[in-house]
Amino acid sequence: MARNGCAGSSPAPGTMFFVYILESQSTGRYYIGYSELPDRRLAEHNSGKVKSTRPFRPWVKVYVEQFTTESEAMSRERELKSKKSRTYLRRLIELTHHP
Repeated sequence: MARNGCAGSSPAPGTMFFVYILESQSTGRYYIGYSELPDRRLAEHNSGKVKSTRPFRPWVKVYVEQFTTESEAMSRERELKSKKSRTYLRRLIELTHHP
């Protein structure tokens, strides 16, 4: 299975893709990913199945965006990761919690 739980398979019609930001409750670190099933993916991060996030558990989902295609989600994931700015991510998260 691919690292995000969705690459390599043909999605069913109407399938949605989600870009998510997780925050480590132990360190405050952010993790950005994408998946068809973000809640299941969060469970995988918290159960230790994802090597890169295992040391920073537990994680909480703090931000989600929805896309109609996997390529859109992948592009947005890359865009967010390229920012490399905690300040940018924090502002993005705050905007969704305080319109």
